[in-house]
Amino acid sequence: MTIETKASDASVESYEVRGAMREFLGAFEQFKEANDARLDALEEKKTDDVVLIEKIDRINEAVTEQKRQVDALALKSKRPALHEGAPVAPDERKAAFQRYMRAGDASAVAALEQKSLNAGTDAQGGYLAPEETAQIVARAVKDISPIRQIASIREIGANVFRKPVSNGDAATGWVGETGARPETTAPTITAVDFPTMELYAMPAATQTLLDDAVVDIEQWLADEVQGEFAIQESAAFVNGDGINQPKGFLDYTIAEESVRAAGQLGYVATGVDGGFPASNPSDVLLDLIYTPKQAFRANGRFVLNRSVLGQLRKFKDADGNYLWQPSAQAGEPARLLGYPVTEAEDMPDIALGSHSIAFGDFRRGYLIVDRVGVRVLRDPYSAKPFVLFYTTKRVGGGVQDFDAVKFLKFSVS
Repeated sequence: MTIETKASDASVESYEVRGAMREFLGAFEQFKEANDARLDALEEKKTDDVVLIEKIDRINEAVTEQKRQVDALALKSKRPALHEGAPVAPDERKAAFQRYMRAGDASAVAALEQKSLNAGTDAQGGYLAPEETAQIVARAVKDISPIRQIASIREIGANVFRKPVSNGDAATGWVGETGARPETTAPTITAVDFPTMELYAMPAATQTLLDDAVVDIEQWLADEVQGEFAIQESAAFVNGDGINQPKGFLDYTIAEESVRAAGQLGYVATGVDGGFPASNPSDVLLDLIYTPKQAFRANGRFVLNRSVLGQLRKFKDADGNYLWQPSAQAGEPARLLGYPVTEAEDMPDIALGSHSIAFGDFRRGYLIVDRVGVRVLRDPYSAKPFVLFYTTKRVGGGVQDFDAVKFLKFSVS
């Protein structure tokens, strides 16, 4: 008698992750060998070998792509299955929303919204998706939005989040055990507003797809809107001007650290216009690391784009060790000088006066505000024979602590 055994989905995914991790580490070893050969040739000839440079650039791109694949597979293996475990009781709102999505029957979902006190309901048009659907969308967007993964996130029921901030001017002092306690000066409190702005996507579906009972319509919606939501969000969190979109951290005034005022972010300069110093270029990275206070360095990380990261991978310390090191575990970030690295493609390339590298505690420095709920308006008329789903969520963002994040400016001063 023979017993047939099959590998579980989890074991297959684990095997895929390990295989991708081996390929990633192998690609990095190839990169180091090629770059070491370039440096040896440079010492002998005093000029760079064009062929070697092209080879290194190709391997560098391969390392970046392998890292992306490892992170994607690791994320997939960690994502919990919906309704895992005990069976879930039917959800009245979910059933009503599915009837609206598939057939355009809004009577049941409209009746539920009329008697609901849900804070996410408003008069913007469309209908509020069930909480589970909104969570699917939110989780999918977070998986691919780099800034959302590292910033603080707060959910609210209104359109504006107002955060009280103390200027730290309350009087304090030391007293003896039996000494008098003089009254302290009251602190000055200011309020910082974080308004939410409407973010939308409009995926299209055929009626055939909507009639297919096997298709998970909620997951389809999440898959369709996640990419657009994540792209728009990520760009706004970095460069947004605060007008009909979140205010990105690069849109604030960034002043030289020693002279910056309250409400301004600080930078340190590389000392070279549009580049790193020719000798000991890693010293400016150390200057950047030690610019924030120790409380912010403890959870500090670098944020930069892949082009800048490609240059930093070539840097070595005085002992010949590469400053950039791959993560030892799938799904974990690579490290630069011991600190994790987040790739954000909306960060600028290195150029004259650019703030291309950020470092600090982004969880304390940048706040993302989400108004609860995702709204969907079904439109079967505008693009016949397709059915459009105008999907909206409200998102805001801005700097909440100007001491937490610093920048490297590629300029003389």
